[in-house]
Amino acid sequence: MTPTGYRPSLLRRVLRVLAIVACLPYISLKIVWVAGGTLGIPAGSELLEHRTLLAVANSISVLADIVVVVLALLLTQAWGLRVRAWLLAFPMWAATGLLTPIMAGYPAQLAVALLSGDEGAAAPSEPFLDDWVFAVVYGGFILQGLALGTLFVLYSRDRWGHVWQGRLGELSARTSGPGVRAVALAGAVVALLPATVQLIWLSGSTTGLSARRAAERDPDFYVLSAVHLAFLVAAVVFTLLLVLRRPARLGVRPVLALAWVSTGAMGCWGAYLSLVALQPETDVAKQVPALAQLSYAGQMITGFLLAACVAVFLRRRSAEA
Repeated sequence: MTPTGYRPSLLRRVLRVLAIVACLPYISLKIVWVAGGTLGIPAGSELLEHRTLLAVANSISVLADIVVVVLALLLTQAWGLRVRAWLLAFPMWAATGLLTPIMAGYPAQLAVALLSGDEGAAAPSEPFLDDWVFAVVYGGFILQGLALGTLFVLYSRDRWGHVWQGRLGELSARTSGPGVRAVALAGAVVALLPATVQLIWLSGSTTGLSARRAAERDPDFYVLSAVHLAFLVAAVVFTLLLVLRRPARLGVRPVLALAWVSTGAMGCWGAYLSLVALQPETDVAKQVPALAQLSYAGQMITGFLLAACVAVFLRRRSAEA
């Protein structure tokens, strides 16, 4: 595929529209909140306690969703084919990492609520946001993820399809030298801390939880802990498979795809949770304990270290081809 005379297919045009339209409810709500409105925020919500912080956070969220719109256009326009690889890869990695856990976690929460008969299982026990906000926003995120992810796969197949061809055993040793393997091993070691903390929480222990969080544990809490643990394990396992080039008969495509998604999930959500945990909090019951902060930082560091290994693999593999 070349920029000259490039015309996106009907499928890509439909997916582009879907990705952009799916952003509108989220952006609209955020703009209302930045302007001082309270649509979807019930009386007594803790969001109303920090108006300035809410406005700043929502402004950043609007910019993030605007990036999604730009990506949807980039992936379906001729000029997008001329964009430098790193300039596209990083925001797509971040978007994939932020959206995929929601795409996995929210349906799982709804399934648990359905099976348990607890209609409130997918929303906080105390006022935070109206129930419909979660359905609208998370539903939009899922549509964004599906549309944007499919567009990126189609784009990557046309531009970089040669990178994921073949099997692990056919890869050159230069795609992952000793340095890359050492970084991957370091990421695996760092992952032990957040993995242990998630296992502790899944076992029912309140160690490392704030007093309020420990009191509010519900099925959603355990679903999200399981999702984070699953992505953490996947990030370590599939990145190690990629850099070790074993097992030899395993295809490069699924390993690379799973390493890409899971490292993004750990790196981006670890960074997000770390930022939230570092916000000043005067209420002792809401303060995030040091162990939880270390766990979030461990997720972030693990994701970034392993993502660096994936990035080096992609650059060297592309150069070889």
